[in-house]
Amino acid sequence: MAKYVLKRLLHGAVSVVLVVTIVMLLVYGLMNRDKVFVADGNYNKQANNNRVTYRYRRWEEFGYLDYVPYADYINELAGNGELDEETRAKAVTLGRADDGSNDSEIAAEYIQKFTDYYTSKGYVVTRLKAVVLRNKLADGGQPALFAYKDFSLWQRLLNYFKGLIVIDNIHKVPDNIDIGKRGLSFTLYDPLNADAETGAKKFSPAITGNGTTHKYLLYFDDQFPYIHQNFLTIHLGTSFSVTQGVDVFQTMTQSQGSWIQRLTTYPSGLTEMSADNLHTATYIQGSKDANTLNADRFEDDYTSLSAKRNSMSRMGFSFVIGIISTIFVYILGLPLGVLMARYKEGLLDKVGTVYIMFISAVPSLAYIFMFKGIGRAMGLPVTFMMDSATKLMFVMPIVSLALPSVASMMKWMRRYMIDQMNSDYVKFARSGGMSETEIFFKHVMKVASIPIVQGIPGSLLFAMTGALITERVYLIPGAGGLLIDAINQYDNAVIVGVTLFYAILSVLSLILGDVMMAMVDPRISFTEKAR
Repeated sequence: MAKYVLKRLLHGAVSVVLVVTIVMLLVYGLMNRDKVFVADGNYNKQANNNRVTYRYRRWEEFGYLDYVPYADYINELAGNGELDEETRAKAVTLGRADDGSNDSEIAAEYIQKFTDYYTSKGYVVTRLKAVVLRNKLADGGQPALFAYKDFSLWQRLLNYFKGLIVIDNIHKVPDNIDIGKRGLSFTLYDPLNADAETGAKKFSPAITGNGTTHKYLLYFDDQFPYIHQNFLTIHLGTSFSVTQGVDVFQTMTQSQGSWIQRLTTYPSGLTEMSADNLHTATYIQGSKDANTLNADRFEDDYTSLSAKRNSMSRMGFSFVIGIISTIFVYILGLPLGVLMARYKEGLLDKVGTVYIMFISAVPSLAYIFMFKGIGRAMGLPVTFMMDSATKLMFVMPIVSLALPSVASMMKWMRRYMIDQMNSDYVKFARSGGMSETEIFFKHVMKVASIPIVQGIPGSLLFAMTGALITERVYLIPGAGGLLIDAINQYDNAVIVGVTLFYAILSVLSLILGDVMMAMVDPRISFTEKAR
């Protein structure tokens, strides 16, 4: 079994890479890259040369190319000690050749070095002359010099998978920054979990770091799943339009809703009502002294915080609704399918068949709106309100999601049962004198349930991905619409990240399904056949 699982995991990993490769080829290679500016309000505010440089800078952020402005090249030379400040200031200044002025000798020398260096590395070097109208520099017409080079598909893939998992360590803050003694600290009494009013310590283990990106690498709090870690961070891709500047994984897992203000004691000892989650502190160089509020609250530059909110994450909402509906599907669908097969052509079988045909014939959007109308007539909430205290708003989405799947479960369970009832082993059991009830429940149902069992892991895992139509109809802030929003807004990073997430869940569901099937049916073996 272990050898089989390892083999399937390796095959699955290859499949995941192939899926991501195909998606990257589609979104980066076949889609017009100008489309990424459709939802970018800042793009139309740019003019002349500024618009050109903005375009290339954003293309770099979207992962299309490597973009190197001339000023960055000069500043890097100065940072390495190759230029003094006076030479740097002269070299970085670009002349306006279109209105008669020329570059200084120093600037011309380094412009040529920049051009030769990046041309030799396969970059395209572009110089934008100043735009002058009526002897006056036009708005957005500053001169510019830059080099760019499109990433190949393989470079893009390599960069993506290299940054997929980030392990925090004490050298994440650059070594040339003096932050005191670097290292990790362990405590049994996390000061952030002490009683805010009395200061009484509570048993709450935590690991903190200095020199790490995150201040807290392991901690406990009152938010599910209650134990949290930042040693390892997953980066599926940073969104540029759907959730600007936020990673896909964080978008799906961070809490939503209104802020929860609590009495908070900051590292400086200041106590006040705040929604700041001090456990999420990350390092920003110079942030403590750059802001008066930070100086009053913090003792170091671990000042970047997220807020505590009162609702679940996108994935949380989708998972709760998906899991409960899946439970109802198996509780209702399996026994009804068994009874339909047991009393074939009876009243229950006929009524169940009509229901199955109705669900199969009516478009999903239509019956979801029908269920929504029934729920409204019954006085149930049919619009999801994130900050609402009532749990009744979960009822209609769960019903709308479960009932169609119940019909599918009834149909397949009935079919599997009837197929098995006509098998040779059933005829042999009848000839041996076994009763129909014994044959049905001891043999037929057990064999017929094998393909159903295989689908259980997939049903559970894909509850995290959400249901697109159901979530849109009931305005559920879940994960279901994330991919569609990304496609509509040409957010390539989100498209690739969500695709990778779906692909991993698919691989895991198939492997776990095979394992569960082998556990139910001892005849199934994953070892090599004997010769």
